[in-house]
Amino acid sequence: MSRQQDRAVSKNKPDGTAFTQQRLPAWQPFLSAGYVLPTFFLLGLVFIAIGLGLYFTSNNVIEIELEYTGKSPNSSCHHCTKNGTKDCKCTIEFKVDKMLPGPVFMYYELVNFYQNHRKYGVSRDDDQLNGDLKYLKEPSEYCFPFRWDGQDRPIAPCGAIANSMFNDSFVVRKVDNDVSMVPLNSKGISWWTDYNVKFNNPKLDNGTDLKQAFAGTVKPNNWPRPAYELDTNPENNGFINEDFIVWMRTAALPTFRKLYRRIDDGLQPGNYLVEIHYHYPVLSFNGQKRVTFSTISWMGGRNPFLGIAYLVCGSACIITGIIMFIVYIKYQGQNIRKVE
Repeated sequence: MSRQQDRAVSKNKPDGTAFTQQRLPAWQPFLSAGYVLPTFFLLGLVFIAIGLGLYFTSNNVIEIELEYTGKSPNSSCHHCTKNGTKDCKCTIEFKVDKMLPGPVFMYYELVNFYQNHRKYGVSRDDDQLNGDLKYLKEPSEYCFPFRWDGQDRPIAPCGAIANSMFNDSFVVRKVDNDVSMVPLNSKGISWWTDYNVKFNNPKLDNGTDLKQAFAGTVKPNNWPRPAYELDTNPENNGFINEDFIVWMRTAALPTFRKLYRRIDDGLQPGNYLVEIHYHYPVLSFNGQKRVTFSTISWMGGRNPFLGIAYLVCGSACIITGIIMFIVYIKYQGQNIRKVE
């Protein structure tokens, strides 16, 4: 071997440390029955305890769900489903048997509405929704075919999501001895990041009003009025309208709920009436509409899935531990005889 080859071998030779020579101390667990079986039983008991707590907490949440699609001729909203019916109103009565402590959340629910469709989900312009004046007049191509109207005027807000915004409205009244209005709070129903970061109204340098900022644009085809007239409250108008922001956060499943209002004082026991301003059509895609009143717990609304999942995992651990214990008892004697 030449000197150059000797130098190359010496250069490539790793150091004589314990790390490079793989002489570091190592620990390898010995999975004996004395360790494995108690672990399975302990995990099973912990999972079952957590599952029971989550399940009973979820069941303590009270929900009142009212269907008002109007498909059935016996429904009080059936007359609103007829073609050509505009500005239709219908009412649904319900009863509260025991006090629902506040806050009570009021949701609207749609069934068989696929907000998770890919082309639907990308049909929006986030720069426009953030108040960028450039994209207000030149919407993104993703908004097609809800980008321009028939006269090549920009649509604001553009896109299929905004065009299909839910526009039914509700009024709740208590109708026991006297008819009294139930106050519905619309403040704070959207995500903080959406309201304060993602959505902003366009602003002009001269500080003109919101209507002037939207000059030159048109409303979405299915909207009854433009974005700057969504609410009489200037802090809840335009792109920062909270009902609009809630709708723009698309759902992952075809059956979904979205927060409509919050009843901070709760609902006292008694009879109630929901007056519905019926505008949103769903029968064309075999959909359904519901309005739901729900209390909450420390883990949110009613959702028994997490508790059931913990119960299933805990039961699986207990059953696996029992099977392993039986196998261990059965074959332990054979192993001892073989050793002898």
